[in-house]
Amino acid sequence: MALPELKQTATEARLSVMEMPTAGCTKSAREAALARVREMGLPSRRDEYWKYTRPDTLVEPQAIRAAVFEHDEKPMFDGQDRLRIVFVDGVFDAEASDDLSLEGVKIDRLEDICCKDIHWAKDLYGELEARGHTPVHRPLAALNTAFAADGVAIQVTGKPSKPINLVYIHNSENSDAILHHVVRVEEGAEVTLLENGPAASRFNKCMEIDIADGGTLHHVRAQGRDHERRAATHMFTRLGERSVYKSFTLTVNGVLTRNEQVIELTGDDAVAHVAGACVGDGDFHHDDTVFVTHDAVNCESRQVFKNVLRNGATGVFQGKILVKEGAQKTDGYQISQSLLLDEDSQFLAKPELEIYADDVACSHGSTSGAIDETALFYLRSRGVSEKDATNMLTLAFLAEAVDEIEDEALAEDIVERLEGWLTRRS
Repeated sequence: MALPELKQTATEARLSVMEMPTAGCTKSAREAALARVREMGLPSRRDEYWKYTRPDTLVEPQAIRAAVFEHDEKPMFDGQDRLRIVFVDGVFDAEASDDLSLEGVKIDRLEDICCKDIHWAKDLYGELEARGHTPVHRPLAALNTAFAADGVAIQVTGKPSKPINLVYIHNSENSDAILHHVVRVEEGAEVTLLENGPAASRFNKCMEIDIADGGTLHHVRAQGRDHERRAATHMFTRLGERSVYKSFTLTVNGVLTRNEQVIELTGDDAVAHVAGACVGDGDFHHDDTVFVTHDAVNCESRQVFKNVLRNGATGVFQGKILVKEGAQKTDGYQISQSLLLDEDSQFLAKPELEIYADDVACSHGSTSGAIDETALFYLRSRGVSEKDATNMLTLAFLAEAVDEIEDEALAEDIVERLEGWLTRRS
């Protein structure tokens, strides 16, 4: 079926200013991804899963200028012993990064992989992204697979002694970064992966994660705090038998952020938890779009998303749980909630369940409302100022999402950032 003329024109305009890496073992995957982009076309507001979020600035040929945000906060996760891999405006910075050697893990740059004909990541690069287009097209992810020039491939074979931290620094007001990461957690291995930083004026990131039987991946991400940045991120995760995937994202500031998570539970007894805490003010639009597929027996999934919005900020949640035939004893839970601190902000939600098995326990819910006046009155009556009482109730509201982080030190880092946001915005 031919694309509508406007979508085809917009797609070709974007492609005309891009250059695809052609060498090495990712060549065929890139060519297939480019074919998908041309077949699907880049997203428009008329697409079903983009009706709440305008994709215009994510698909136009040039990135809109975004001022670099200057602040005196200490770097995120700075108190953690971790292996830092630094990207500045989407380009690997060897001098700012740590040595990439770490027991139980092998790390290669995407640039190095592209120069080889044989690499373990060859069979994974672009595979999960390609699978993730059924039943919903994700053309920005395909665009990433086709054109990403940098990123890392991480193969986890043991249990590294410290987390791996991907740090994204924004230095140029006109930077347009595309990064693609590939992560393979081998059987019985376990790793913690951290991400932080605004990355670029416009950021397109894709991460493909394959977790083998008995493997575990803990993922904690902090996005922000540049006010004018725009980002579209995709995480495609496939879980084997008895494997565990737990992901948490904090988003603060930014004109536009769209985070997509596509999760496949393909092995029995797998567990996938994905959570997010979003705090926005003013000209702020945040979109969490999640698709979880249960395709095995006795698997568990949780989706917990909390938004705090004020001064006209907008939050969006689109979450779906698909339980395939034969995926008995599925436990699927989904909750999305928004705390609106004024009458100008809005929260748009589209929770979905699609179930083809009969022995399941699945639930979903979505709420949106103002701060609890009874609880606020209770705190005020005990001498707590209105500002402090509001901040306390806001942190309590976000707690269910933050509690999904198992590492207490990492959770404390996130809470500290939330407290800082509340103090600055009070």
